[in-house]
Amino acid sequence: MRILWLKADLLLPLDKGGRLRTWHLMRRLRRRHEITYLSFARPDEPADHINGMHEVAERVLTVPRSDPPKGSLRFYAGAAARLFDPLPYAVGKYRSRAYRRKAAELMAERAFDLVVCDFLPPVVNLTWPLPCPSVLFTHNVEANIWRRHAETQTQAVGRALYSAQHRRMLAFEERALRLVDGVLAVSDADRRTLGWLYQGAVRRPIRVVPTGVDTDFFTPSESRSASKSLVFTGSMDWLPNEDAMTYFCRDILPLIRAKEPDVTLSIVGRAPTAAVRRLASDHGITVTGRVDDVRPHMQDATVYIVPLRIGGGTRLKIFEAMAAGKAIVSTTIGAEGLPVRDGEHVLLADSPPAFTAAVIDLLRNGERRRRIERAARALVVERYDWSSAATELDDALTQFARTRPHGARAEALMPLNQPAR
Repeated sequence: MRILWLKADLLLPLDKGGRLRTWHLMRRLRRRHEITYLSFARPDEPADHINGMHEVAERVLTVPRSDPPKGSLRFYAGAAARLFDPLPYAVGKYRSRAYRRKAAELMAERAFDLVVCDFLPPVVNLTWPLPCPSVLFTHNVEANIWRRHAETQTQAVGRALYSAQHRRMLAFEERALRLVDGVLAVSDADRRTLGWLYQGAVRRPIRVVPTGVDTDFFTPSESRSASKSLVFTGSMDWLPNEDAMTYFCRDILPLIRAKEPDVTLSIVGRAPTAAVRRLASDHGITVTGRVDDVRPHMQDATVYIVPLRIGGGTRLKIFEAMAAGKAIVSTTIGAEGLPVRDGEHVLLADSPPAFTAAVIDLLRNGERRRRIERAARALVVERYDWSSAATELDDALTQFARTRPHGARAEALMPLNQPAR
């Protein structure tokens, strides 16, 4: 097949869960299909980020775009300018005449069998209806993320702002599902949620592409750390991760240190926000920023924590930690959509006292910790290799490519065609 793959960003560097998932899947699709990849890129994007994309796509095209640093004056000015935008901020900021024009040119110059919108932003930059079938690859139920943001806000202003974004994302996500010819989800939980939340919007059964992990890259360490150390990994400019670590350091870490004063914590991941960087000085923890390889940081830790209160889709970080043979304590939301059993592969805890008790148990009970580590590693090795996930994706894309593209009504497109900024 000829596939036009549309995304908001390049996949390199591989420092985000969504990038990792798409990279491993596309690398296998590339062996059988001709893929053209279109995304935004910073004007100063390193050449190796663009050139390296040829490992997963035959053609790689980019549209210049740059984001102001999160927390900067330009960032807040841009956010304020979109307060009354009918599109959700997470989509509207990617609206681009240049991207829309390039996508249209590509579809005019060659006949594609399928267009894949990887996450929601590409949907806003397409002129509907399309000349070939289209697929939306949903890595999360985006509206749920914004609902959970609103629910965790303690101030009325914050609740109002996030609630408004939740309502806009609900409306846009539903319109996107109605426009495309097929939908991919990353878990059965997301598939059920999309079907329940947007009843009637999806015309064909949602296909699930399971999460995988590179079990040759992530392996248990031969030397075991004797320290009482905790680790969290993830993109630290993603709001759910920032919220998770702020919550953990404020409400859980003091309870742990009351019983185990020597406990240390490392937050490992790209682009920590100002709020995350403050945690280092306020709570005596390590914030690394971007690292070339997360594995040494994971291997040095006794317990891997996932205290997420906000999120959707599936957390690749949990599968990576499981493959690395780490004992994990997670919230239910953190492990949402993953086929893990509480007490066997991970420990699940949703309140500060329960999370504290689970961490203390694993720090003190070496036998139980090792039993969970072995079971977690065995599960992902036996069932969750990227090759099987790519086979599921290939089958789903082939099925959707055989459908006839439907003609969307003009009135359904109006909210998508606001002037580009």
